[in-house]
Amino acid sequence: MKILSNKNNIQILHEDNHIIVVNKRVGDIVQGDKTGDKPLSEVVKEYIKDKYNKPGEVFLGVVHRLDRPTTGIVVFARTSKALTRMNELFSNRETQKTYWAIVKNRPENPEDKLIHFLKRNEKNNTSKAHLKEVPDSKLASLDYKIIKELNNYFALEINLHTGRHHQIRAQLSAIGSPIKGDLKYGFDRSNPDGGIHLHARKLVFVHPVSKENLIIIAPVPNDVIWNAI
Repeated sequence: MKILSNKNNIQILHEDNHIIVVNKRVGDIVQGDKTGDKPLSEVVKEYIKDKYNKPGEVFLGVVHRLDRPTTGIVVFARTSKALTRMNELFSNRETQKTYWAIVKNRPENPEDKLIHFLKRNEKNNTSKAHLKEVPDSKLASLDYKIIKELNNYFALEINLHTGRHHQIRAQLSAIGSPIKGDLKYGFDRSNPDGGIHLHARKLVFVHPVSKENLIIIAPVPNDVIWNAI
């Protein structure tokens, strides 16, 4: 894996004619929202325009999103064909997503499968995990395991089986292990940068055009806790 950085201050994990994969930083929004802040999609468009001297508008399709306080792998499509096929891969769950998370409270089991029913609250933009199905809830499933014990924290590796709103954050909170810095889901204090210690670490999928099997790994942010893993 060749990691490229550039004057647009983005870290590119993979780039070809059809897709571009970026390592998102804390605070980046993937797509424009009501805040009016410049989204990562626009930064990547500018990078492509500069690098290839493209006249006119640059096509860039948003394949999926990460929450603003999280970090890690984000895939964009550079062609409409790639966008259609990548959307199908994600919607059909034909991708393998692995996340890393830092929690303060040790989960009861060193590894486990969590199954909940998540109900989204649009008003405060949260999801609540229920053990039994409730009206308007959706099934959420993941596996986790402890991969390292730190002085005051535990590092977990998480494999998602479903892709629900705030799924990892809500499910870990439901077992008493909220993610470091995640005030919204029960952690006791915020991180200095306003982010949370949740990182989209690895993504495995079949390239939408070449059909090559791609394994993308995103380096963790440079901080004391992540560096200890």
